Amino acid sequence: MNEVEYRVQQDQKNTKALRDMLESMPPFCAEFFRGVQDETLPLTRLSYARDLNIFFDFLLEYKPSLRGKTRREIDLDDMAAITLDDLETYMDHLTFYEREDKQLMDREAAKERKLSALRTMFKYLFKKQRIPSNVAALVDMPKRHDKIITRLEVDEVARLLDLVEDGEKLTPGQQRFHEQTKDRDLALITLLLGTGIRVSECVGINISDLDFSVNGFRVVRKGGSAAILYFSDEVADALKNYLVKRKQIEAQPGHEDALFLSLQRRRMDVRSVQNLVKKYSSVVTPLKNISPHKLRSTFGTNLYKETGDIYLVADVLGHSDVNTTRRHYAAMSDESRRRAAHSIRLRDK
Repeated sequence: MNEVEYRVQQDQKNTKALRDMLESMPPFCAEFFRGVQDETLPLTRLSYARDLNIFFDFLLEYKPSLRGKTRREIDLDDMAAITLDDLETYMDHLTFYEREDKQLMDREAAKERKLSALRTMFKYLFKKQRIPSNVAALVDMPKRHDKIITRLEVDEVARLLDLVEDGEKLTPGQQRFHEQTKDRDLALITLLLGTGIRVSECVGINISDLDFSVNGFRVVRKGGSAAILYFSDEVADALKNYLVKRKQIEAQPGHEDALFLSLQRRRMDVRSVQNLVKKYSSVVTPLKNISPHKLRSTFGTNLYKETGDIYLVADVLGHSDVNTTRRHYAAMSDESRRRAAHSIRLRDK
């Protein structure tokens, strides 16, 4: 299975999951998802469906006119009757709510995502003249507070890679499998730290995508566009060392070209890589919740420190909008400006 086939398989899986969800959603949702399918990925539509179901469940519980109805029975007249106050109450509701016996608290980013799903649906229904007004457009987006970027410091990166190599501080149970997986794990984590690729991009890489003559590899980025990324000699050494053992493994049918294999000899999935990173990072830095995305942030931080070029960082990380990159690394720019101000001495003391 090559990278394109892997992504097609994931799209098919997400499309099926959405169809299953639609069976319990209001009938007009099927029309909405057909209407936006040319502009959105299957995973995006599935995420919309999950967020919209939270909204529909809120309506059934809190709007008196809908008491006793099911999600499936919500109709376009009910949608037309939704007010700005209903939507603002919903946004407040997301601050703390219960779902499937779990207590949840949505922060600004989660609220923004849920409101985005609502805005997209209301905009579509209004455009198609299914409802008389687009009340969701009147709701202000939650104000985002800048988050501190969680990343590994230089010494933490070194300790992480040392741990992957020797496995000394792992539990006895983890050490039993360490000898079988350490070369793979070291190559994978070194690649994440050395290129900043997304975990979804990482698991899609094939052996045939690598070209050591230029120290580069082909990757399918978020959204489906292909790109060539480059890596250092240190990353190349880790990959070459792993490939010696990888080529001795007889992969399961359909996974022969996959670069990173699980112990079941199948292409690793995103969850497996997340668990792998957590296993090692929780030993090295237990106070930081390090995920593959935090390794991506570590790379982006290091690249920005080295170059000071926000456009280069955005290009390498695959951000479609440089403002996304600038927002993430704005605090570093402020830090650099403060250092620059203190470096200027007007007269000797």
